This record gives sequence, structure tokens and C-alpha cells, in this order.
Amino acid sequence: MSATALPLAPPQSVPALPQSQWPRPWLCTREQYEKLLAAGFFRETQYQLVRGEIIDMGKEGPRHFSVVDLAVEVLRGVFGPGFFVRNAGPLGFGNSQPEPDVAVVRGSRLDYLNAHPATALLAVEVAETSLSYDTTTKAELYASAGIADSWVLDLVGRQLHVFRDPQLIPTLEIATYQTHRTLGPTDTVSPLAAPNATVRVADLLP
Repeated sequence: MSATALPLAPPQSVPALPQSQWPRPWLCTREQYEKLLAAGFFRETQYQLVRGEIIDMGKEGPRHFSVVDLAVEVLRGVFGPGFFVRNAGPLGFGNSQPEPDVAVVRGSRLDYLNAHPATALLAVEVAETSLSYDTTTKAELYASAGIADSWVLDLVGRQLHVFRDPQLIPTLEIATYQTHRTLGPTDTVSPLAAPNATVRVADLLP
């Protein structure tokens, strides 16, 4: 006796939830976010506040950590007195508190004992698995903060993406960079805030 497979009944359609009942991200102010950090939340991985949303940035691997240290060392050699090259320090502006892997700000570390800087002269992200996010969402965020010079170091493609000329788009209520250059290991770049200095892209790559 053979068994005959019966056809499966077509799935019943499920009524769509109204938008008011959709899953929503965890919204947070900068003040609330700082209190959560002080209370010891977010110790297992890296989180950042982006436009009022707490974003899980994942864990930092040894390669990423080493390249960030390398970029800090290179840029400290480029920028002299009057500049502070920060390693993964927060920036605080609007409803965001991102942490560029490297940020160059005016002054010294003692100038930021009571508040995070609101902007930077140069922000650098090191992308091992986050290239798409760093060149879109993060780039728009830094443009909105008025950061004139934003770099994304692509470890996989061995390239440096240089974003400049931030401009506000009033209809979208965001800012974007009007200039995007992609540089290879044999190329050089001069930071806007240190135009007489030259950085070899190869010196930023392992």
C-alpha cells in the first residue's frame, strides 16, 4: 500500500499590523544614554547613539584595534601642538553620540574633561565588516555635524575613502558630502586641517 501525499493547504493571509504597532528601535536621548553607560550597560559589546537610536556596533577584533592604533600614531605625527588626536572618543551633538575610531579636535585632552567635543576637524572610521554603514549612515552623520574631512579606511579593499564638502539637503533634513575620493595604497592625502602635511595611504594599512 502506497501513501499519497496530500497537497498542503495554502497559507492563510495574515492581516498587516498598523504602522503604530510595528517593532520600534530603542529610542534614547543623549542624557539617558550617558546614564546607561554610567550604570554599566553595554559592557559586552560596543554601542553608539545614532540619531536617537542605540546601535550595536559589534565587537572589535585584534586587526581593527591594531589599525586604529596605527592611524592614531600616524595622525599624531601629522598634527602638532594645538590638536588632540582621540582614539575612539565620543562626539556629542543633537541626538547622537557616535565614536569615530579616530577623531582630530582642537586643543588638548584637558579641554574635554567636562563635555565631549561636538564636532571634529577629521573623523576616521576603520572598516573591516562595516564599510557600507560607515560610508552611508556614518558619513551622513558626520556631514550633519559639520565635519569637513571624513575618512573611511577599508581594510578588505585596501582603500581609503575621503569624504569632503558637507552640505545640508533641507528637503531631507540631512547633510551629505559632495566630494568622495577613493585612494589606493600608492596614493597620498593631505588633511584639510593640516594642508602642508602628507599622509601615505600605505602607512595606514597593515
